[in-house]
Amino acid sequence: MALSPDTASKRRGKSGPAPGMGRDTLLRAYRDMLLIRRFEEKAGQLYGMGLIGGFCHLYIGQEAVVVGMQLCTLPGDQVITSYRDHGHMLACGMEARGVMAELTGRIGGYSKGKGGSMHMFSREKGFYGGHGIVGAQVSLGTGLGFANMYRGSNNVSLTYFGEGASNQGQVYESFNLAALLKLPVIFVIENNKYGMGTSVERASASRDLSKNAAAWGTPGEQVDGMNVQAVYEAGQRAVAHCRDGKGPYLLEMKTYRYRGHSMSDPAKYRTREEVQKMREQHDCLETARNDLLALGVTEQDLKAIDDEVKAIVQDSADFAQQSPEPPESELWTDVLIEGGR
Repeated sequence: MALSPDTASKRRGKSGPAPGMGRDTLLRAYRDMLLIRRFEEKAGQLYGMGLIGGFCHLYIGQEAVVVGMQLCTLPGDQVITSYRDHGHMLACGMEARGVMAELTGRIGGYSKGKGGSMHMFSREKGFYGGHGIVGAQVSLGTGLGFANMYRGSNNVSLTYFGEGASNQGQVYESFNLAALLKLPVIFVIENNKYGMGTSVERASASRDLSKNAAAWGTPGEQVDGMNVQAVYEAGQRAVAHCRDGKGPYLLEMKTYRYRGHSMSDPAKYRTREEVQKMREQHDCLETARNDLLALGVTEQDLKAIDDEVKAIVQDSADFAQQSPEPPESELWTDVLIEGGR
């Protein structure tokens, strides 16, 4: 079970924002999480209407993880993740219009309608893709960290993967290389309890995934991934560690997804009571909302954010349906790049 929202406050020894997370930053975090939530809900609707084909993995419930981490980054830092990637794109600042248009396979999408839900990229925003092969992005994210080290930059690679991918062989190869070369990589395990339909307790002998890189001397910690302030606090420690040249860092985010693994998953492997309990007692949006109200933010302020987000999401859905499909000639583009001598 994910850590309770109160756990992070107890660890901080006080209520209110985490160190360095002021009222305005928490407001931004709330807005970004709400945008992801409403966007994913709309994507689920469009999928049900037959406007989105193929696979579609929603991020509903896990919004605090990527939003809290992204608040710790600087321009030039990189993000790479798995197929559950829409939230990461929005947190990186990619336009909702372009993401939704890609979901519907339209030319206005980030991959010109050819990548779909799982394969979008934006070098301009430092987003190096969602990846459909389980665990493949971990070695690629380590490569981004190697590039940072090789170029002498001060950038950090945020490499996200699920608990189901955490036992892949290439993950441990990446842990080894990152520690050996002291690469600036933050490995983020989004432990939402279920790899497709298999509970992590049935798939992993480890009960503390934050220790999975300990053999190589890489520090790690478990984090309440349902509380954006706890994520932000841990992210600041991890980023500082990497920027100081101390090598990689591992964060296990204890989070939860409210929907099935993908849109075709009826999620019969867990009870309705379990999902409802998480929604009622641990929801990241409600936790942030209550913290903001305690800081003097008004219901009217929050209503204005909600209205803004709804307008952005509706605009993205309209654009995604109005944008034309890619022409047949696009089959031959973006396939090969001629290298220089």
